[in-house]
Amino acid sequence: MKIAKMLGQRFKETPAECKIQSHIFMIRGGYMKRVGEGIYSLLPPALRITKKIENIIREEMDRIGGQEVLLPVAMPATLWKESGRFEAVGSELLRFKDRGGIDMVLGMTHEEAAVHLARHTAESYMNYPFMIYQIQTKFRDEPRSRGGLIRVREFTMKDAYSFHLTQEDLEEYYDKCHKAYERIFARVGVPEVISVKSDSGMMGGRVAHEFMLITDIGEDKLVVCDSCDYRSNMEVAECIVENAETEVKDLESVYTPHSKTIEDLCEYLSIDPKLTCKAVMYLKKKSYEPVVVFVRGDMEVNEIKVQNYLKEEIIPDDGSTETGIVYGFTGPVGLDIKGTILIDNSLKGMNNMVCGANKENYHYINVNLERDMKKPFEYHDFSKAYQGSICPCCGKKTINICRGIEVGNIFQLGKKYTETMEMQYIDKDGVLQNPIMGCYGIGVGRLSASVCEARHDENGPIWPMSIAPWQVHICAIRPDNEEVAKISNALYEELQNKKVEVIFDDRKVSAGVMFADADLLGVPVRVIVSPKTISRGAVEISFRDKSYKADISIENAAEEIQKIVAEQLAKFDI
Repeated sequence: MKIAKMLGQRFKETPAECKIQSHIFMIRGGYMKRVGEGIYSLLPPALRITKKIENIIREEMDRIGGQEVLLPVAMPATLWKESGRFEAVGSELLRFKDRGGIDMVLGMTHEEAAVHLARHTAESYMNYPFMIYQIQTKFRDEPRSRGGLIRVREFTMKDAYSFHLTQEDLEEYYDKCHKAYERIFARVGVPEVISVKSDSGMMGGRVAHEFMLITDIGEDKLVVCDSCDYRSNMEVAECIVENAETEVKDLESVYTPHSKTIEDLCEYLSIDPKLTCKAVMYLKKKSYEPVVVFVRGDMEVNEIKVQNYLKEEIIPDDGSTETGIVYGFTGPVGLDIKGTILIDNSLKGMNNMVCGANKENYHYINVNLERDMKKPFEYHDFSKAYQGSICPCCGKKTINICRGIEVGNIFQLGKKYTETMEMQYIDKDGVLQNPIMGCYGIGVGRLSASVCEARHDENGPIWPMSIAPWQVHICAIRPDNEEVAKISNALYEELQNKKVEVIFDDRKVSAGVMFADADLLGVPVRVIVSPKTISRGAVEISFRDKSYKADISIENAAEEIQKIVAEQLAKFDI
């Protein structure tokens, strides 16, 4: 490819809408163009990168026995109604009617289509286990698209679905897929991606892991132990708290005017928030029944844990619904409501704490829940883990809270879809059974942007050789010089004949412009041909990451460059 003929422009200015480095560089570098909110067209550099990522994914999916299929983007809503997700999923699922008035959806994920494909094909136990996968366009009507390809509405995704006879077989295959994902991320140049326990969300199932690239621009909060291998998404991370033992005192009611918040209460009584009990109010989304969660005053409620415990969605209680709760002065002692009261583990073992007295302008002090609550109750984990908290694995106070980008996920779905959609097989005893499923996803565009986030400097991306848009970038300084033009064109042709992927900048522009564009394209190996290098009988070779720079004789340049490319590619053979 010659840059003069390549579609797309590179420019110096940062567009106002670009806030993170991958978005900045991929717009400035001519990788993509915005079409609409969260919708982009990809130009040649980005498409070449994503195709290489797709090929790596294909190789690893085939390696663990995957069979590639292609499922439709547009589907009749009847499939999603069978699974129950047509009504359960929110506005992220794009629903529409075709010209015949039939309800349709655009696929944001393809569990239903995968079951539909397999349910009348794999009817005997002898057909199992198997895995099908696809690399396909999806559409999610994302309410907050951001960061270029990090969070979009239309995207390309690899999604895979495995079908098994037993839970043990699923678990064995799930582990194989986990290892395949580790190889994929290492091969595309981000071996530092970690897997964390996660919530299965709308996908369903019992066990799930997300693969996260740790970065400050990530949207997901991660809970990582600095002393052991414990890794978890904040949504499901267990929160362990130790409360100091104190001498039990008598319960008292005290006047606390203008103390509706923990901050105001602590200031009025001159106490630490750790000595208080906080009430956080919700409503069940369907019934509007109140849910009150009590946690230690310095901690936050984890709404995902609450929803998983209740097995239904909750929404914040804004006080507009009549619940009988005295907002701002709510406490567990004496609270009598037609709703659900939940007590967090952070209150276990606390003596002499302060909480609302369920009476305007009053709080209790010296509360001991085991002594003062008249109704039976249980402690459960409803709070978020916090920096320096206790690791549930090694027991040390070494929990670190960081951020990450989710680049992949895997789920043990169980029979959620095969039961609702009546997918059955005949077992060896002639009895109809529902197969057990797993699913496994990787966002291709998001992965390419994530690699850019992890591999860049102040001038642009530093693409790993395994997915770089080209392997070699020839910069012909002074292409109007006859010798420069002759040598650079000959090198360009010879490298192509040797199957080296090469981009050639033969434009009549300044060296500064040429090098700035080369930085934005991020090609791993740069070759400079100029009157100066020719006077030395050489071309200059350098790596985009600045780790290598040398002269190579003009006569041996193509052969040496081919060796360098092969050596760099070999680093990604896993």
